[in-house]
Amino acid sequence: MQTPTLHVPPVPTARPRRAAGPGKPWPRWAQVIAMAAPLLLAACAQLPQPGTTPPPPTGNPFSPAALQALRPAQFQSTVGSAAAAQDRLATDRQRIRAATTQALAAPQDAAALRELAQALRLVAHYRTDIDLARPALLAALPGLDRQPTDIQRPLLTAAYTLYAVDAAPLLRPLLPTLSSPREFSIAAYTLMQTRQPSDFALIQAQLAQRDRDEPRLQALALAVTTAQGGASPTRPPLADLLGVRPDFPVVFSFQRPGRQQMGLALVRQADGRFVRRADGGLFNIGQLALSSSGLPGTITLGNTPQGLFTIQGAGRAASNIWIGPTPYLHTKVPGEASVAEYEQRAAGPNDPAWTLDRYRALLPVSWRDFAPIQEAWLAGRAGRDEMLMHGSTIDPRYYAGSRYYPGTPSDGCLVAMEYWAPDGTMAHSDQIALLQAFTAQGRDRGYMVLVELDAGPTPVALAEVIDAVLAAEARLR
Repeated sequence: MQTPTLHVPPVPTARPRRAAGPGKPWPRWAQVIAMAAPLLLAACAQLPQPGTTPPPPTGNPFSPAALQALRPAQFQSTVGSAAAAQDRLATDRQRIRAATTQALAAPQDAAALRELAQALRLVAHYRTDIDLARPALLAALPGLDRQPTDIQRPLLTAAYTLYAVDAAPLLRPLLPTLSSPREFSIAAYTLMQTRQPSDFALIQAQLAQRDRDEPRLQALALAVTTAQGGASPTRPPLADLLGVRPDFPVVFSFQRPGRQQMGLALVRQADGRFVRRADGGLFNIGQLALSSSGLPGTITLGNTPQGLFTIQGAGRAASNIWIGPTPYLHTKVPGEASVAEYEQRAAGPNDPAWTLDRYRALLPVSWRDFAPIQEAWLAGRAGRDEMLMHGSTIDPRYYAGSRYYPGTPSDGCLVAMEYWAPDGTMAHSDQIALLQAFTAQGRDRGYMVLVELDAGPTPVALAEVIDAVLAAEARLR
């Protein structure tokens, strides 16, 4: 794999998410051997042959025809050249130094803490100056409950991502004072990293006093139980899931728990058959569903949640230069998307409201009671949105040595690899390949399913899912 040039964008500012209302008792969480089959190319969706160039499209730049015509050489990085990226890095490191100095001098000053929050986002993004920023973050934690949530969230997130061990003694007295479910959950997830029984007991005691219907707290309660050795639900047959939403194209993103290894994306067409390359092999690309924070999927800017997403065409990022110029697939969760968008139909005057049962009805019967696949539902209730499937202008070398290298983390999206020449011209794009696989039969509305496979130290491999793919296709005969 070629070494990419150094391309790093600025870190965008997050916006607040909406919270759920008061409620009810804690919900009760419910709890194949695949068949081999020959790969019949005549019955399979095919990608465009190498070397063939579709005619230039007219009209909608994100129509299936326009997406099929995309070629890497058409694109210039939104970060600019390698030299421009180096200049940006130097400027951002100066910002980190200035912000940490200012925050250490005034650890409870709101303006200084807002600038520190931005600096810590840069620290996590570049994975640089971690030790330099540590004292400023730790000095800010006492009394953080007196700050607004727009300061609490990024500082607690940095504690979780970068300084969990050092922050734990400061978070124990802080935890009961955090009234917002989101900020409380981030602090609790940070304490969980200690694995100490007393910290689990503290979190559970606080949960018992809080809103039992709040989606982030529901997810936290399940995570605490599982972390203490509670039984995890058995994953239903994967071949059943691969038949979800027949008559629509579907991207399947297979990931590891914790998202510390590269995942794998396959594409099923509306006829139920998976896209193949020209040589007959299954189309597949690496895809990372890890956020820069590493927080769980119900938390703002956390990992992409497990579950069923609707895909509502393609688009292009207007201002986030680290997503880059390649079109994204517009994936949405319940609440962000209407029931009509999930059911792929026009909205009516009396459309029903979202319920968990309506979400579950979209899944295969064997998967409807599998709690982890309901994470996308909880994330939507928690106000998460804009978790897109996109490319990347970020230089993977910032994450060299990590288990997910050469993947690049995001703000909660699903990221395909892209590489850029020193002058900023695109050299290779897995994202273009994904766009073209998904729209190969002329459709740009469908679904994405993210599901975690078994834990393991290596990237997800095609060998782990191939039997399920063949079994799902065998059922079409």
